[in-house]
Amino acid sequence: MNGLKFLLCFSLGFLLTACINAEQKPLEQQEQPQTKPIVVGAERFDQYLEKLKGKNVGMVVNQTSLVGAPYKETHLVDSLLKLKISVKKILTPEHGFRGTADAGEKVKSGIDEKTGLPLVSLYGNNKKPTSENLNDLDVLVFDIQDVGARFYTYISTLHFVMEACAENDKELIVLDRPNPNGFYIDGPVLDTAYRSFVGMHPVPVVHGMTIGEYAKMLNGEKWLKNGAQCKLTVIACENYDHSMLYKVRVKPSPNLPNMTAMYLYPSLCFFEGTPVSVGRGTDKPFQIIGHPDFAAGTFTFTPKSMEGAKEPPLKDVQCKGIDLSTLQRDYFLKRKSLNLEWLIEFYQKFPNKEKFFTPFFTKLTGTTELQKQIEQGKSEDEIRASWMLELEQFKNVRMKYLLYADFE
Repeated sequence: MNGLKFLLCFSLGFLLTACINAEQKPLEQQEQPQTKPIVVGAERFDQYLEKLKGKNVGMVVNQTSLVGAPYKETHLVDSLLKLKISVKKILTPEHGFRGTADAGEKVKSGIDEKTGLPLVSLYGNNKKPTSENLNDLDVLVFDIQDVGARFYTYISTLHFVMEACAENDKELIVLDRPNPNGFYIDGPVLDTAYRSFVGMHPVPVVHGMTIGEYAKMLNGEKWLKNGAQCKLTVIACENYDHSMLYKVRVKPSPNLPNMTAMYLYPSLCFFEGTPVSVGRGTDKPFQIIGHPDFAAGTFTFTPKSMEGAKEPPLKDVQCKGIDLSTLQRDYFLKRKSLNLEWLIEFYQKFPNKEKFFTPFFTKLTGTTELQKQIEQGKSEDEIRASWMLELEQFKNVRMKYLLYADFE
């Protein structure tokens, strides 16, 4: 009875919020006017609760796994516990369960203070759930907000969770969420010779798929180890399609604090494979770029140690560069592509070009060609033309797994 009351209160709260959201709001609060509010997979309890009842459940979740009316959300784990679902453990990706760990920082296993549930880290030495991690579970639930870039590691965690489920005969339920960069496709397709945790599959940098669609593709294309396929159920979103701009409810990682950063991330992350700062350790991460030796820069900033960026690149060193934080959503919606001009400009004006690209650049790009093209002085249009054939081939694969109407 308590579970029924919870669902009734949840539904009423959601409807009330839908009415409130119909009013005009600033762009940062309302990314795109909706005739009907988007309902994420996790909020469609009627579609998956029966699959969890009477079973021991493992949750692959983080701070983005929220349900309920905006500004009155609860964590999905808390909601399921209230509904008497037997949640046994939490498996956490990069940045940890609460989403505060630095990029690349080892996340430790332990106990969640609020629920008392064991935490199993899937970032560090143990990126794939072990048989021991899964032997007391019947089903896993995956609910994490992705941002739609190949090098954002939540899809790599998804890969290993699916692989472990296939090997241990466990069911996986993916609760889908919209992709904030799901309105275009662009970038070089990864050469699997350069596979790593920041790029595991032959997809472009911006793949235009939700996490649920991506899971279907991993299964369908047999990209898991030995071509395995896991028992997969995807709970789709309602009232979403790929032409929409979706406002993410909570920052998906410490250095993506707002929508501008999320839109810029696919283009600016390339700089992580160079000496250039992307603003980690400032109040504008992934919205500013700079370096002490960038003579053309008129904007200055100095990275400092802070939560989510304890040891940022170029810490305590003044950088000169470009402030992109004022770009509005219309810029990204109109462009619908990566911006390579910033990367090309920084390379051309960097004093020591032999030290501009690091080995990590190849992992991020998934190919050696982009570095060569920039070194050869090719333009953005020439570079983009070189990957169009592979993009078209990928689009044909992608179409097989779409759950929502595509962008034009």
